[in-house]
Amino acid sequence: MKKTLIIGATPNPDRYAYKAAHMLTAKGHPIINIGIKQGELAGVKIEKPGAPYHDIDTVTLYIGPALQIGYYDYILETKPKRVIFNPGAENPEFVEMLELHNIEPVEACTLVLLSTGQY
Repeated sequence: MKKTLIIGATPNPDRYAYKAAHMLTAKGHPIINIGIKQGELAGVKIEKPGAPYHDIDTVTLYIGPALQIGYYDYILETKPKRVIFNPGAENPEFVEMLELHNIEPVEACTLVLLSTGQY
């Protein structure tokens, strides 16, 4: 199972981050929710970014490039194996930074990857 850090987590059921959190947990992937909204998502509390985690396989982004800037260092310090840029989160500048740190950038939809068994 791939421990996944969801950035842009929200308790709003209309958002893709919400749907991804539920699909990830349903498929057995442990999650950590990072977001600005309070509450919980798929049974896991939504946190503000604090000390970086060091056991993360995948970071999945549900925030646009402008907001990602504030997370660059946090994500790099987390040292995930890969970062998924969901539709609308594409960011060539951050892709370059990730590649320099040997972190795989993936432009894809987490929901599609999970649905097709490619996660």
